[in-house]
Amino acid sequence: MAQGRENDASVQNVRHWLALKLVPRLSTPKKIALVEKYSLSGLLTSAHNRDVLGLSEKQYHSLLTPDERKISKIISQVQEAGAHIICFDDPLYPQLLKQIYDPPLVLFVRGDCRVLSRHQIAIVGSRNVTAYGIETTKSFSKALTQHGLVVTSGLALGVDAYAHRMATNEACATIAVTATGIDIDYPSRNKALAREIVEQGGAIVTEFLPGTLPKPGHFPRRNRIISGLAHAVLVIEAAVKSGSLITAKSALEQNREVFALPGSIYNTQSAGCHWLIKQGAKLVENVADIIDELGEIVKTELNLNKNNNKELTNKKSYSKSLFNDPLLASVGHEITPVDKVVSRSKLPTDVVLTRLTMLELRGLVTAVPGGYLKIK
Repeated sequence: MAQGRENDASVQNVRHWLALKLVPRLSTPKKIALVEKYSLSGLLTSAHNRDVLGLSEKQYHSLLTPDERKISKIISQVQEAGAHIICFDDPLYPQLLKQIYDPPLVLFVRGDCRVLSRHQIAIVGSRNVTAYGIETTKSFSKALTQHGLVVTSGLALGVDAYAHRMATNEACATIAVTATGIDIDYPSRNKALAREIVEQGGAIVTEFLPGTLPKPGHFPRRNRIISGLAHAVLVIEAAVKSGSLITAKSALEQNREVFALPGSIYNTQSAGCHWLIKQGAKLVENVADIIDELGEIVKTELNLNKNNNKELTNKKSYSKSLFNDPLLASVGHEITPVDKVVSRSKLPTDVVLTRLTMLELRGLVTAVPGGYLKIK
């Protein structure tokens, strides 16, 4: 009986989170802030003044009168796909993902949900991967799994698929983050690979509702989850304008490590990696370069279980501190020469150049002829 009441409460909680997810044109940070202030059940079951909540009439109506038929359909579709729904307050929701600016309110997962909280490294790269890229992807993926890390990627053709495949070949768990509904196999050529991922104890995960087909705008959102789940991102072969560099930028915004594998200067698929290295990404030649760098991060993550709330607060505070960086205050909304930034900040030139690059990657400043401009 008690178990039945617990299940009923769990189902109702899922319905509440789905209702909040379906509120149109309301940012995730705003939704989370409302939940923190009013509680989830209080937000959806009590009548609050619309102006106090800061919602439009359409958002207010969606919040107080959720589309119960649509919510029931979503739950049925997830069940038919043999998947699970992991909500933001679920113990199985990965704590590392909660730290990003706009974490998904709901995750749809096929496979073992527990693997989402294991230590991960994301491996991303070109779909048009070369023989060099294939071999290095296989080598790094195999070695990293042997060190106990879960390889996370996007199930795309090319580097993503080879990274996943090597993990499954080693009988290790791997995580594939998709840009479609959990019931959609995309790309279809990787349908068998997706099945193997689940069979080997890994997981397929997405934030998109069942039935959602792939669209260009979905992939950048998918990429932020790939980097958000992982301690670091390794980029293997990427053009200058590519989804892999979007993942790398997301990783930097989320205070994750970014590693890049160098290649031939004549290979356009390595140009993106070389650009990342110039901007401060860590050049890697072997797996030891990554393990040595991540050792302290993994150790810190292990201590997370002992003092979880304190650690999350510290990391969130660090992320917010970027916007209060004294160096950022030294860059004006007019063109500011580097020597002027050095003079104002009273920092060494090499330090200034490095931190300006990091601020640029985070979209806070932009390089222009003659210096830098503050964007935000």
